Amino acid sequence: MSDQLNLGLIDSHAHIQGKEYTGEVEAVIARAREAGVGKIIAVGGAGDMSSNTEAVALAESHDNIYATVGMHPHDAKSVGAEELKKLQDLTASAKVIAVGEAGLDYYYSHSPHDVQRRVFTDFIHLARETDLPLVVHERDAAKDAAELLYTEGQGDVRGVIHCFTGNYEAARAYLDLGFYLSFTGIITFKNAEPLRNVVRQVPIEKMFVETDSPYLTPVPHRGKRNEPAYVRIVAETVAKVKGVSLQEVAEATTRNVRALFRM
Repeated sequence: MSDQLNLGLIDSHAHIQGKEYTGEVEAVIARAREAGVGKIIAVGGAGDMSSNTEAVALAESHDNIYATVGMHPHDAKSVGAEELKKLQDLTASAKVIAVGEAGLDYYYSHSPHDVQRRVFTDFIHLARETDLPLVVHERDAAKDAAELLYTEGQGDVRGVIHCFTGNYEAARAYLDLGFYLSFTGIITFKNAEPLRNVVRQVPIEKMFVETDSPYLTPVPHRGKRNEPAYVRIVAETVAKVKGVSLQEVAEATTRNVRALFRM
């Protein structure tokens, strides 16, 4: 057990404040600790504003949990000045370390693309105004996302592309903007060899690992609810793909998360 406890992994993106974990949060945190996961970042913005307030409350009540505040691009159509003001107010908490998740999702298009772009621009500006990094959700929208980060961020916005699933061309564009790339349990899937090839090419100095719990559960637990303990499996897969040790992946990704989020 001691080697696991010493890993010091960080699950850089999880939604354990959600209803999927009602009554089980303490057990989930304990299992994560037993798997060598020292810290968890509870990400707001999935569903409605309550996911943000709940993430902040969870972080403020646990030393090893931090929070981010934002709104998923699916819900961009519900974001106006009032919502942005509430989110800005939440960033006053010492446990809020980033703005997001926010971004563009053209795969599902639950909000119109022009609305998504407008709201993502608002979040880029909020990150600049609060001097917080940005947690970006991007799916099938790499060109527009990179362009907005470049034009609206004006070189002042740091951040991470969470759950990166694009090709190396998209990865390179984000890396050139100074962003980190975060990988999930998707890299364990049988059909994910193209994404594993991206993992091979991305410098470990620019990588995070995450679960995106309760989603994207890695093999061999696929089909079950995900949880932060399984970020160890993601890290083990990165290690195997890159031909390095699990300890090296843990140390590098944890160092990267701490650097970006100033933890």
